[in-house]
Amino acid sequence: MKKLHAWLAAILLVAGLGLVAPSAATAAPSAVPAAPSCHVTWGSQAKTSSSRYVPVLTNVRAGRHRCFDRLVIDLKGKRPGYDVRYGAVYTEGKGDRVPLRGYDMRIVVKAPAYNSKGQSTYNPRNRSNIVNVKNFDTFRQVAWAGSFEGQTTIGLGVRARLPFRVFTLTGPGANQSMLVIDVAHHW
Repeated sequence: MKKLHAWLAAILLVAGLGLVAPSAATAAPSAVPAAPSCHVTWGSQAKTSSSRYVPVLTNVRAGRHRCFDRLVIDLKGKRPGYDVRYGAVYTEGKGDRVPLRGYDMRIVVKAPAYNSKGQSTYNPRNRSNIVNVKNFDTFRQVAWAGSFEGQTTIGLGVRARLPFRVFTLTGPGANQSMLVIDVAHHW
């Protein structure tokens, strides 16, 4: 037992010596912190979620970040169900193919773009380019595929089949939520 205590004391002493900082006179200059890595582990397979809530789509917007491009779908109501995957995009109701610049990503949000009275809550001026993504690294085009029978489809043209993630957030205001799609710049 005495040997065990002696070994533990020795280990603690060695570990403790490593924690003692050198004096200011002998301290080495601090290293510049490395830039955050853009290594992502998201993958490129379909992301889906179901929800019993059916919010209403109110806006679509996009932003550029250092490691990814972001698409945000604003909603009035609680978090929606969704299905986001790479693949051809077709218009809601009619089923016509929606041509996109780049690699096709289909975003289906379980939220209509109209209220319970059938009045539009979001109606883009230009269905082929609902968000300006001209100088984005990954996004090439965001297109409207329509809203029908309680769901809305948006086509996202991206540079290549790249990893992506999808998540929902509450807010920014009361009874609001957001569906967020991030597509990485690289693997």
